[in-house]
Amino acid sequence: QVQLVESGGGLVQAGGSLRLSCVASGRTFSSIYMGWFYQAPGKEREFVAAVSLGGSRTSYADSVKGRFTISRDNAKNTVYLQMDNLKPEDTAVYYCAARTKSIGPYTYWGQGTQVTVSS
Repeated sequence: QVQLVESGGGLVQAGGSLRLSCVASGRTFSSIYMGWFYQAPGKEREFVAAVSLGGSRTSYADSVKGRFTISRDNAKNTVYLQMDNLKPEDTAVYYCAARTKSIGPYTYWGQGTQVTVSS
């Protein structure tokens, strides 16, 4: 089992920045593939970003490329999502996710943290 706890959400004006953090426990962090998803009101949960085990490889949804940066610190069991130049359409609940294989569904989820971007 992997437990995930997010933090760092809040209210920010358009153009501002936030950094989300997610601390993992229950398994060796460097063996867990990590990602971030978001879910806006009335919409399906969508992929935001993912990072490889060592942190050298990342992938992003087209809507956030160039604005968001995912990273991980294996010594701190933590994955981050740096969000810059935020837009009102980024408003959503953001979820940290984990999986133990390089492909396939994410099987562990955090409780979510609310990000609200005002115009």
